[in-house]
Amino acid sequence: MNPDDPLLKILACPLDKGTLHLLSPENILYNPRLRRRYPIIDGIPQLLPSSGEQVPDEEHESLLKRIEATEPELS
Repeated sequence: MNPDDPLLKILACPLDKGTLHLLSPENILYNPRLRRRYPIIDGIPQLLPSSGEQVPDEEHESLLKRIEATEPELS
């Protein structure tokens, strides 16, 4: 999955139905509101609630900085 993939515009977090952010090279989708990451395996986003992992505070701060650097309008 790449940042230009039209699928990214319609994907949503299964828990809060909000926007997800693609983070490469880890190949994850991240929800900063709930601090949850979802893996992308073989190009397929794993968006079941049980697939998401809670992110520790330190990693959350790091991911937020990366999102802000690539997407100035953080939602």
